[in-house]
Amino acid sequence: MSNPDSVTLYQFSLCPFCNKVKAALDVTGVPYTKVEVSPRSKKELPELPEGTPQKVPIIEVGDTVIQDSTRILEYIEKEYTSGHGYRLEDEDEAKRSAEIEDWVDSEIIAALPTVIYGTWKEAAQAATVVARESNFGPLQGLGVRVGGSFVMYMISKRLLKRANRTDGHAWVKECLDSFEGWLGDKNFVVGDKLSMADVAMHGALSCVRDFPVFGQVEARPAMNAWFNRVSDIRNEHRAN
Repeated sequence: MSNPDSVTLYQFSLCPFCNKVKAALDVTGVPYTKVEVSPRSKKELPELPEGTPQKVPIIEVGDTVIQDSTRILEYIEKEYTSGHGYRLEDEDEAKRSAEIEDWVDSEIIAALPTVIYGTWKEAAQAATVVARESNFGPLQGLGVRVGGSFVMYMISKRLLKRANRTDGHAWVKECLDSFEGWLGDKNFVVGDKLSMADVAMHGALSCVRDFPVFGQVEARPAMNAWFNRVSDIRNEHRAN
């Protein structure tokens, strides 16, 4: 689809899964409108089939509604070719990209909320970011900033407990060590071409760019160069 229809993205601004989707839309040059969803009421979501999880991200393209960040990235990869694109023709590279994209979901994205909302100070900083990104009115915005941050603070504690960990920053460091090792001296994580794995990881890390933990990325020369390389692609092709 070389001239894509506009996409509506239902998101929460500090949701790493949502930031994955924004990275994919930017890279492929797809115009999209963001709808900020209250993490408490979720009343902004489109009508969904009964029993469907009320979770972001969701994209709406005409009558098509797609949930789950991986399914959305696969849809964008298949349907939209106007921008840079991230489809790999080599089967081995594509398989490796899918494995790393799955790791992004299960590891780094699980770890990130624990450093965004891990302490009340971090939660307060997150509230500032949400206030800046959202288009809620004063009362609803206050509810999202206070209530949403409290909810995510509690979720971050559950994530640490579920992973049998106590230090979210150490968890993120382990994840960055792994990705840096896979990247090595390559331009992109599976080779010379941008892949879904790069898009997913860049989107996830974009979520913490305003937080001190991003210093861990900037302190790694190869990884920081990779992050900037993908940023340049997003900036060049972004439709919005």
